Amino acid sequence: MFPQINAPSSIHQRPGLSEDALRRFAPSVFAASPLPGVSDRYSFVPTAQIVSRLRGAGWVPVTAFEQRVRLEERCGFQKHLLRFQRADVVPARGEYTPELVLVNSHDRSSAYQLHAGLFRFVCGNGMIVADTTFERVTIRHSGFTPEEVTEASFRILDQVPTITANVDKFRSRILTTEEATAFARTALAIRFEDEAAWPIAPVKLLESRRREDRGDDLWHTFNRVQENLLQGGQREVGRFLANGRRVPRTRAVTGLDQNVRINKQLWELARRLAAGETLTLAE
Repeated sequence: MFPQINAPSSIHQRPGLSEDALRRFAPSVFAASPLPGVSDRYSFVPTAQIVSRLRGAGWVPVTAFEQRVRLEERCGFQKHLLRFQRADVVPARGEYTPELVLVNSHDRSSAYQLHAGLFRFVCGNGMIVADTTFERVTIRHSGFTPEEVTEASFRILDQVPTITANVDKFRSRILTTEEATAFARTALAIRFEDEAAWPIAPVKLLESRRREDRGDDLWHTFNRVQENLLQGGQREVGRFLANGRRVPRTRAVTGLDQNVRINKQLWELARRLAAGETLTLAE
């Protein structure tokens, strides 16, 4: 499960995670060796070492979790995700701050990946920017050096103006009711492939959980849809299963890969709308 994050009551950086907290949320970060049987060309550098280097470069880990695994032999080596913030970066508009998103594994399932992210304080949403806005950095476990990750982390900072400009475009794009519905419908299709199995109607994703999220602009619409889709907890009143029972509330997205995929696809969907593209209800 994802560690629960409470949005700060005032605009501050999220508190950093101690080493004990990292071990509790993602023990695989501290693997002392790779999964037995990996190639001799595999350059093993534990994520814990990268975290230490990033701390020294001003990046503080604020979230960590690991992928659930069924095979016991993969336990302790599986894919994990960490999000980092910097204390020296002023939150944009006092509302959100850029984050570094690091993905890695010690079981050959993933190279080191660096993604650009955003954290919005009012709702505690952690977003991930699509590759079309910031192309992720991938570093394979072959001839690998820890310095590569540290150096690549600063590319995130270089792209902060571009990411902020995208958010400003989201803010200035006012959606019609039809456009907002098409956005929500496409978002549901991103998570649930079979439309017949959708547990809620698209309009449910447009519901606001707090006053600060109200608004017809693309930025607020995007945030409502992202939170509702990923955190779940919604239920369609009056909808029942074939056995007569009420349809249960939607579940939160807890899968690591699914979380990254959905976040990136939602950002790309918003970017397309901000660029003037038209989504149709049938898309």
